[in-house]
Amino acid sequence: MQRLLGQKTAACFQRCVGMDAFNAEYSTTYEDRQKYGTSYHENFKKFMLYCQENDLTVDGAMTDVKGDRSKAPHAQDDPDMFLHVVERRPDGVVVCGAKAHQTGIINSHEVIVMPTQSMGPDDKDYAISFAVPLDTKGLFMIIGRQSCDTRKLEGSEMDVGNSEFGGVEALTVFDHVFVPNDRIFMNGETEYAGMLVERFAGYHRQSYGGCKVGVGDVLIGAAAVAADYNGANKASHIKDKLIEMTHLNETLYCCGIACSAEGAPTESGNYMIDLLLANVCKQNVTRFPYEIVRLAEDIAGGVMVTAPGEADFRDEKLGPVIDKYLKGVSTVSTENRLRILRLIENLSLGTAAVGYRTESLHGAGSPAGPAHHDLPSGQPGPQERAGQGHRPHQGVSKNHIRIASVFDRRAAAIRRPPALKGGIRHV
Repeated sequence: MQRLLGQKTAACFQRCVGMDAFNAEYSTTYEDRQKYGTSYHENFKKFMLYCQENDLTVDGAMTDVKGDRSKAPHAQDDPDMFLHVVERRPDGVVVCGAKAHQTGIINSHEVIVMPTQSMGPDDKDYAISFAVPLDTKGLFMIIGRQSCDTRKLEGSEMDVGNSEFGGVEALTVFDHVFVPNDRIFMNGETEYAGMLVERFAGYHRQSYGGCKVGVGDVLIGAAAVAADYNGANKASHIKDKLIEMTHLNETLYCCGIACSAEGAPTESGNYMIDLLLANVCKQNVTRFPYEIVRLAEDIAGGVMVTAPGEADFRDEKLGPVIDKYLKGVSTVSTENRLRILRLIENLSLGTAAVGYRTESLHGAGSPAGPAHHDLPSGQPGPQERAGQGHRPHQGVSKNHIRIASVFDRRAAAIRRPPALKGGIRHV
């Protein structure tokens, strides 16, 4: 479905984050309830059903502005650099802070707010998760700029590249926003902040194996059409480039499918994707769209970024000149050639490049910080298997042991399939 939506819109369709937040919240609130007897899981299920019954669009907000990255949330010079609780009342809490890079929040009905990282005991006020409507008092959004964004204001259908779909990002500010108790999903349980972040990031990395692939399908198709319009479609180097683009795109899709197929039920019954394979998907998605874009630009040619605008093309005097000199093959109009080039430009370096390129790099967390899996107590490591005894800190990195432990647990899951429980399933 995510790939299909990417194909249909050629843009970020602004549904993945809310869906991924739903799955992460479901299992995390369940485990919190099992340990502490909190009402968060029931709160979340009530909210989830409300959204389903009313067909609401839900955004997920995780990324704090962070301030000084060398300092913990509670140690910031300005406490609002991480969203936090500033007042606790009998009927709820009041929060202050801001969430950055919120794609699609401007056209959502509700937002699920989550911590942005693991928290220590001193960060209790920052370990907060909740949902509120976007028209809540004290909540407001400041829209960010995008490359070529003013073209949307010029009245040109051709120059925007994608005249039907797109989106914007926003800095979302919470200025003393009140959250009622029945909308709270975490409130001070710092040990579950990291769990929620890891699970959300894993789901979101899996999502990129669908949505970015769908947009990639459009870009590859547009590049192939541009080659046809240029009369270069039979050149062997063009065919090689299109094959390479397809290979890269399908590899991303394989990663998304793999981490989904290798998933397993959580304690709550909903499915958690395979985190190691989701991280592989993330590592690939930070690279492959950039190479696909480079090859698309190569095939399209320099006219993609030097062609006159639609106003000149429609001009009584200049139009015929542009039509004459920017013609490709005789069977295709100059206008259609310009339109396909503008679509490639839009995806490569225009407004849609925010979602296809930079979001692929930074979305779902930095590629430098994948989720790790610690070796369970008593679990044999690589050295013990090699006859060296269990000495995990001698001669082998912790990361290598973590990776080995993932395979150990995966093999154990294959040998002993866990019984399914009730609850929502991640598809």
